[in-house]
Formats: sequence, C-alpha cells, structure tokens
Amino acid sequence: MSDAGEGKLMRVRVLFFGAARETVGRDEETLTVRSPATTASVFKEVMSRYPGLGRFGRSLLVAVNEEYAQMSGEVHDGDEIAIFPPVSGGGEQPKDFFELTTSPIDVGDVARRVLLPSCGATVTLDGYTRSITRGRKTRYLIYEAYEPMALSEMRRLGREAHARFEIAHIGIVHRTGRVEVGETSVVISVSAPHRRAAFEACEWAIRELKRTVPIWKKEILEDGELWVESDEALSPETYREN
Repeated sequence: MSDAGEGKLMRVRVLFFGAARETVGRDEETLTVRSPATTASVFKEVMSRYPGLGRFGRSLLVAVNEEYAQMSGEVHDGDEIAIFPPVSGGGEQPKDFFELTTSPIDVGDVARRVLLPSCGATVTLDGYTRSITRGRKTRYLIYEAYEPMALSEMRRLGREAHARFEIAHIGIVHRTGRVEVGETSVVISVSAPHRRAAFEACEWAIRELKRTVPIWKKEILEDGELWVESDEALSPETYREN
C-alpha cells in the first residue's frame, strides 16, 4: 500500500480459509496499513501481495471481526479480516445449541437434546459422507471452519428460524476435520408443536447453513482432491458495494 497520505499506521490481522488458504500458503498475516482504511483498501492490498487469489475472480468473501463486510466499511487498528471462497447468533432459546466438533456425532443424542413434552414432533437431518460423488469414488472428506464466525452465523440461523417458523427448539452440530465415508458431518434437529413447522425449519436451516456459514468441504477422491462449493453459496454481490 502506498506511503502517501497523512494517516497514521495501523495493523490488521488477515485470516485465510479453505482454497484461499492453500493458494496463499499460510493461515494468517499481519498487515500494516494507513488510516483511514476500508475493507476494499485492505482487500486490494491482499490481492496485490497474493496475485494467485485472482483465480477466484469476484467470488471471494470478506468478513471483518466475524461479520460479513461491505467493501465500503471502515477498518480500524487491530481489526480481524477474514478472506475466503463461498461456503459449501446470541439470543437463542435456552435449549438451542450450535456446536462444532472434531469428534463423531451421536445423532440420537442431538435429537434428544431438543425434546420437550409440549412438542408433538422432532425432525432430525443427518448429513453423512457418501462413497460416490459425481461418479468418482470418495476416500474421505475434510471440513474446515472459520470457527468464531461459523458459530455466530449458526446462532443467527437459530434466531431467524424461531422468527420464521413456529418451533420450540433447534440444535445444529457440525463436524470439522477428517470425516470418513458413512460418518455424520452435520446434524440439525428441530422440535415443534406440529410436524409441518419442524420439517420446514429443518429444510430451511440446512439450506441456509450451506449458503452462509463459513464451513468448507474438501473431497479426497481416489483420483484427486477438490474443494466443493455449494450451488447456493452466498455471493459477494449480496453484500459487496461497487
């Protein structure tokens, strides 16, 4: 970044995730920039340092202090900026829960945690690793998360699920790290007085989780490996100002 200007120097922490991390070759970096700075100016500096990120075109997402950021937003000394490709709350109800784990998930245990005597139905989605993906044999998967922001986004989904649907409780548990074929990668369990609301909330939650929560999936195949991008992943155009 140019030394021109009268602004004082400040330092920001830049984090990289998923395929962007592999392209850059590091997890994070501390940048010294001049104030005033914006998300756009920091992003431009990062792109100039790591031209390999240009292969992502305009698909890269940016978060500042664990929240999706608009490019015109101000950046301050000590801020944390995360840069990552598209992905594959607070205030929740007392029995709601949102967790990341490297351990195997007990689907039945997750479902029991949202049960209430006043509820008439519980719907649980068990997402697990399949052995064949687009005609290619899968050896295993690796999930990576921007953990603080992923948990924050999961809590936000919980709050929005309560606002949209007549449900009692919702729980989401997602694996990170290596997940073998047949093992569970994500469980979403919703309890509600009536089954229709539970079904609708569960379907909505998995769709939104794949669209907005910063968790990435890498498929390790018999004949190669690749990062998988969700068809419904959040687009930078939904938050990025021109």
